[in-house]
Amino acid sequence: MVTASASRWRISNGTNMSTFLLVHGAWHSGQCWQRVVPLLESAGHRVHAPSLTGYGDKVHLLSPEVGLDTHVDDVVKLINDHDLSDVVLVGHSYAGLVISSVANQIPDRIAHLVYLDAMVPEDGETAVDVQPMTQHLIDLAARSDSGWRVPPLPERPPPFGLFGVTDPADIAWLRTMLSDQPVRCLQQPVHLDNPAVNAIPRTHIHCVGATPEGITRRPVPAIQPNGSPAQVFELPTGHDCMITMPAELSELLLTVGRQHLSGRPTPGL
Repeated sequence: MVTASASRWRISNGTNMSTFLLVHGAWHSGQCWQRVVPLLESAGHRVHAPSLTGYGDKVHLLSPEVGLDTHVDDVVKLINDHDLSDVVLVGHSYAGLVISSVANQIPDRIAHLVYLDAMVPEDGETAVDVQPMTQHLIDLAARSDSGWRVPPLPERPPPFGLFGVTDPADIAWLRTMLSDQPVRCLQQPVHLDNPAVNAIPRTHIHCVGATPEGITRRPVPAIQPNGSPAQVFELPTGHDCMITMPAELSELLLTVGRQHLSGRPTPGL
């Protein structure tokens, strides 16, 4: 069981330090966190922002066998290989599914879950259950030449842009890190059957800029699974807030880090 009083990492000089693990969403790579990582590190924290199998430096591993379970294994392996504990685990978009199953496997290593404009599943649900429009993407992939590749969503005119990014230079940069999503990622279910996962506190960060039609967000229950009041923050920007509002996002993550280090609830911002 993870408790607030135990959720601490102390480095050798006695200074408190959080360990952030930032998990990117569908089609992206770990590079999308490039503007956030130095802000968290400059505040004295340890940060990991890996690319999942099939993306970034692992794009050569993209295959129809890659699924949600593959990405969960990626994150669990990183945590175990680096012997990380008291992790503030952040999942963007699709990665809300990933971090949920990760916490289910190794709840004793997770101090806090941050759902960043993310899918928030229940046990046994797939991406389609959480975000029904995903079925349309699966159907398109099934009719494509590959039968399993889901290409990135297309750019739309402002204010929607490309994943909420509208600055031309930022869009050009974002395009360099996008690759297809294996359909299996959207079909495998999340596992949340370990009672210990309910003790982990959660924070939800919603991007409340322009939202394309068909994208829905589940209401956040007033009470978290651990019995404490829900903590929900909002950023007035599009979906890829790590690109459009990195400083503001970093400050919210640092707020979460201070919360779990102090063991006290954080007042709303």
